[in-house]
Amino acid sequence: MTTTQTSVVHDLGALAHRLAHPAGTPCVCEPPQVLADRPDGTVVRSGAIVAKAHAADADREALAARIALAAAPGLTGILLPPLTAPEVPGTAGEIRHPELSGDPRDPVPAGHAAVPGARPVTLWPLGTPVDPTDPGAAPWAEAAGLLARLHRTEPPFPLPPMRGPAKAARAVARMCAALPGAPAALPVLAGWHALPAWARGESPPPTRRDRFLCHGDLHLGQLVRHPAPDGPWLLIDVDDAGAGDPAWDLARPAAWYAAGLLAPEDWSVFLRAYRSAGGPAVPAAGDPWPVLDVPARALTVQTAAVALAKCAAERRDPDAHEQLMIESCARIATLPPELASGPAS
Repeated sequence: MTTTQTSVVHDLGALAHRLAHPAGTPCVCEPPQVLADRPDGTVVRSGAIVAKAHAADADREALAARIALAAAPGLTGILLPPLTAPEVPGTAGEIRHPELSGDPRDPVPAGHAAVPGARPVTLWPLGTPVDPTDPGAAPWAEAAGLLARLHRTEPPFPLPPMRGPAKAARAVARMCAALPGAPAALPVLAGWHALPAWARGESPPPTRRDRFLCHGDLHLGQLVRHPAPDGPWLLIDVDDAGAGDPAWDLARPAAWYAAGLLAPEDWSVFLRAYRSAGGPAVPAAGDPWPVLDVPARALTVQTAAVALAKCAAERRDPDAHEQLMIESCARIATLPPELASGPAS
């Protein structure tokens, strides 16, 4: 961990700890716990408070709109709402704590946003995540139901575009920077260049599918039970949320199923629950793949690109799951999207 990362983690922990304990009360809690530490999101927990430092280059206005979305009454029971907190003075280091407190639609103070390397911070209640050691209890049906409700909800105010395609493009750029000209990246690039421009974030999505409220980065790590430990499942992490094609939110499980990483029975549970809840991303009956194919291909490429970048950083070969996604890129590059036929594509 770099000095900058250490400072970010320390400051987030201090902030969460301070807000978890009223002044003058005795403290018996454990030290702050790092839940995630990446350039695009450092998350630290203290007690029942979770503090998140977003990417330094995050669009502040777009982030404020997304945090406001999580707080909107119409999304109650679908998205985990953020916490509001009293004003907290900035601290030294990379973070200057521009919390989106009070009305979450308020812009981040200009003085904070102007600090080079500053990262905006948001505050959240603690939830219980999906247990990765118990795949049989994975809440695929609950995730699908939440997505269907999200997709059926009219956006409460204008939102930025869903960042799914932009996130895929960023993953490919990261891979290219980590492995410039490497043969290992060629299958992934072939799959990438076979996608239409909108799926690469280079043009708007088809107009008939660009108005839905989307999460933008759905996977099981984006669900928690709240109140912890046994409350209902809610979606978290709205950094990529916005208006767009709802098929994108089904694309990661679809890609995993197509690659053989998600069991057919789990995919069936997910798809059936989504349709039963009236989700608009796919037809209510029949073959879903003509709609899902392009987003699933894009998520396959994104997953493979991230895997190769990580392998380069860690100086290792891809593991079995990563290799499956890389091989899937080579396969999908050979067929045009209109010839999609499901998991064999």
